[in-house]
Amino acid sequence: MFSLFASEEKKMRVNASNWLELAHKVHDYRRDLLPEVLVGELKGQIIGLELLLKEEDNAAKLKLGIEALEEVLRRTGGSIYPRSTLQEYVEFFLVAAIVILGIRTYFVQPFKIPTNSMWPSYFGMTHEVFPTPADEPSPVAKLGRFVAFGAWHYSAVAPVEGDAKLLVFGNGYPAYQEKSGRKWGVLPAAMREYYFRVGENTVSVAVPADFNFERLVREGFLNNSRPLRDYAVEKFRAHQVETSSFSTQVNGNEVRTYWVPLGKRVNRGAAIISFDILTGDQLFVDRISYHFMRPQVGQGFVFRTGNLTELHNLAPGPRDQYYIKRLAGTPGDKLEIRDPILYRNGAPITGAAAFDKNARKEGKYTGYHNEGILGAGMVTEAPKDNFLALGDNSADSLDGRYWGFVPKKDVVGRPLFIYYPFTRRWGPAR
Repeated sequence: MFSLFASEEKKMRVNASNWLELAHKVHDYRRDLLPEVLVGELKGQIIGLELLLKEEDNAAKLKLGIEALEEVLRRTGGSIYPRSTLQEYVEFFLVAAIVILGIRTYFVQPFKIPTNSMWPSYFGMTHEVFPTPADEPSPVAKLGRFVAFGAWHYSAVAPVEGDAKLLVFGNGYPAYQEKSGRKWGVLPAAMREYYFRVGENTVSVAVPADFNFERLVREGFLNNSRPLRDYAVEKFRAHQVETSSFSTQVNGNEVRTYWVPLGKRVNRGAAIISFDILTGDQLFVDRISYHFMRPQVGQGFVFRTGNLTELHNLAPGPRDQYYIKRLAGTPGDKLEIRDPILYRNGAPITGAAAFDKNARKEGKYTGYHNEGILGAGMVTEAPKDNFLALGDNSADSLDGRYWGFVPKKDVVGRPLFIYYPFTRRWGPAR
């Protein structure tokens, strides 16, 4: 706006000031490399233009002074000044990167919720199944969903007509192969490939490793009526499964697999299943507050997993990750679960709406369940300098009940603000 409505006099004075700043830099950085004659000429032009700036109503004189200074700069600036546009961009991005890294390390860090252990307070990756082609979003809608929700479309298409079957492990869970892939087509990402069969043809679909594929199958084929494991066991007992020759490995061990009918017949070229995966909540984590104040029960609680040995035994993978749960116990607290209520020091726990909703089994909160160190009738005390973190989704959460306490040295901070996706959860973290 200034450049549009400023007077010619003001524009010229700003221009002259910019040239003087550049000239001073050339003089300061290169005077020991230039002949004395050129240094003297440069200094003279700088002084002359500074004198012109002190006068008023002299746009024409300023223009002549700038042109004279520019001519000397062309002979003295060398490869350092004037700087090219590329140099300006490189310097800008280097400084920006340093500032961002500093902020991320010491103040605020972006974090993505990987799983649904904190659901429905925070969402990990979720899905939306499209039963028929008419239910699928249009190309424009897909683009809008990608921008707003991070939605990415997946499908498995039948190469022939026939009954759809799913490859499962002997325990009834979907069988998969670990593989490497790309996030957004660029960034390396861990993937799992799952398998369907129609006739004698095998079709696969690869999804992010943290995605709950069992829940997708439960909704897409079983109408959420029961867990896939129960359904598969029923088919095993009725001898309605086929032993698969498909070789798959889990943690380096070969595991037997079976084809389980899904009760769905598909036409050639039709989708066996079509769905979107929506990104997990992405939020900013406050890394500085816990240096000055004690973590409060009920807060969202972000920590590192490098020292949680029991967790690594239960969930093999990268050792040092960031997890988010809800802080349920501080050093010296005595914790107990009387399904569905979590007790702290002999009384129902308070400090977060999620505690109350779980106690009442309100809405999508299903209550706390006895497991691990909080089994039925067990009272567990948090040791000195250790914290107990539990998921809000107690029925489907790998949390402190199984792997114990978080050492003080591994505490990172608390969630501040959900900045993506743009849903009703956008805003201050709960």
